Amino acid sequence: MTVTEVEGRRLTLTNLDKVIHPATGTTKGELVHHYAVNAGTLLPHLHDRPLSFLRYPDGPGGQRFFTKNVPPGTPGWVKSSEVPRHGDAPARQVLVQDLPSLVWAANLVVEFHTPQWRATEPEQADRLVLDLDPGSPATVVECCVLARWLRDRLAEDGLASYVKTSGSKGLHLLCPLVPAPAAEVSAYARSLAELAAAELPELAVAVMRRAARPGKVFVDWSQNAAAKTTAAPYTLRARESPEVSTPVTWEEVAGCADPRELAFTLADVPDRIAAHGDLLGGLLNAARARPLPAVRRPRA
Repeated sequence: MTVTEVEGRRLTLTNLDKVIHPATGTTKGELVHHYAVNAGTLLPHLHDRPLSFLRYPDGPGGQRFFTKNVPPGTPGWVKSSEVPRHGDAPARQVLVQDLPSLVWAANLVVEFHTPQWRATEPEQADRLVLDLDPGSPATVVECCVLARWLRDRLAEDGLASYVKTSGSKGLHLLCPLVPAPAAEVSAYARSLAELAAAELPELAVAVMRRAARPGKVFVDWSQNAAAKTTAAPYTLRARESPEVSTPVTWEEVAGCADPRELAFTLADVPDRIAAHGDLLGGLLNAARARPLPAVRRPRA
């Protein structure tokens, strides 16, 4: 157990020598360090967003559980927000607004997942996400082909798109929006997914049925729903290796010929930030936000 002070907050960090990611021998201390040293880039993507945590305190091979409510024992100085729950009483979820809160949460060993809206405007999405999930034997290489096609369709509708690895198998495309009802954003995203499936039937699929996915890329539009969340930028994922959901350039997407080219671990992130800055910085710039386009219709 280590007691430390972070920006005036007293924190107790536990089991820092425990191996969390066995493929590389990555310890909990290294995991906490990743979040601490990259906090300046990560925190703006978490700010004001009610968080869900996927906890994996014994590593990816141990128990994993999703936590939405404020965990027991949360310090009183960690901020939280009331979150609407359809059909139920509102709940409260954690807001990670500063470095002490980030280090506290990292000590729980978590993936960070965020909705597409902020606590200040519940269920009004200020970004759109398309999760490209490849079905074996398709890989992130096929995701890259589809991502470029989707980028062009989004551009036709006036939306700038940014891309990151999921930290697992696929890619996430994100677009900044003037806040709009989550249900309307979902409808637009679904229409775009269905257009992709209609025009690229050998590559894309828009239905959730797993039997339809082998060898294709599922365009998951559903994460735009108000109750859904997506892995945050720069979050570690609960995998054997300490893979991170990492922003990438469109040049890297265009040149990807091997899945290993877009697989990044916590060791890669500082150098990438030093070289590129925050490649998702446009998501945080209100001037880049555009109104939600009309629902896409199949081409004649």
